[in-house]
Amino acid sequence: MPFPPEVRPEPITAEPPHAAGRPLLTQSWLHLTFLHWAVDPAEAAPLLPAGTRPDTVDGTTYVGLVAFRMHRVGWLGLPGIPYLGSFPETNVRLYSVDAHGRRGVVFRSLDASRLLPVAVGRVAFRLPYLWSRMRVRRRGDTVVYTSRRRWPGPRGAYSRIAVRIGRPVEEPSELEHFLTARWGMHTLFFGRSAYLPNVHPRWALHRAELLHCEENLIAAAGLPAPAGEPVSVLYSPGVAVRFSRPPGTARARRLRDERPRPAGDGTP
Repeated sequence: MPFPPEVRPEPITAEPPHAAGRPLLTQSWLHLTFLHWAVDPAEAAPLLPAGTRPDTVDGTTYVGLVAFRMHRVGWLGLPGIPYLGSFPETNVRLYSVDAHGRRGVVFRSLDASRLLPVAVGRVAFRLPYLWSRMRVRRRGDTVVYTSRRRWPGPRGAYSRIAVRIGRPVEEPSELEHFLTARWGMHTLFFGRSAYLPNVHPRWALHRAELLHCEENLIAAAGLPAPAGEPVSVLYSPGVAVRFSRPPGTARARRLRDERPRPAGDGTP
């Protein structure tokens, strides 16, 4: 899908650029650790859905390994489910922008420890959920995440991550906003590209020290195994999140047209 040259990515904002729509999914993400490595956009591009391209900062895109605890997933406005809707999760994600300028994430894998949500995510939402044996443990300012894949595979793919939580981030950098403040998800739904917007409060981010990272989830997701330490290590206690139904094309055009333009831009 060609990208019109006049379409620019939406601004990077710490708060959602759109209002909350009718809820499709509600959930909370708790005790998150964000690890990121730089990736050549040419390596990421073939792994993105049609109609999207790698989103970049200064010509570089990133792969994220994000470990956390999902809490009380709810569907279609119903209350979150205490047991089946609460579980550890670790995802591998890339950063995307579409032909309407909407920035988002693309999940290459989502390891989770509850089989039923994995099945629902795969069948109903066509997301690459995978069933894994997982734990999230916190002791003082140290958080440890472990994961070993059960099904569908590659069986045995794993991650072991430990971080020490540091001081709050008073003023996140442009890159830190870019990696965390993502207000939608690009995915393939029954063979067609779809965008699911989300809203949540501004992230409360902390610096974090990476104590241990051993994993092969990124390589299992089709990307080169990271070389060296991550360029960014962040922690957050979490946020409550609300996903809305995909916007129609007309709404997407309206959102694009309503974005502020730079001074002197005469584009109608």
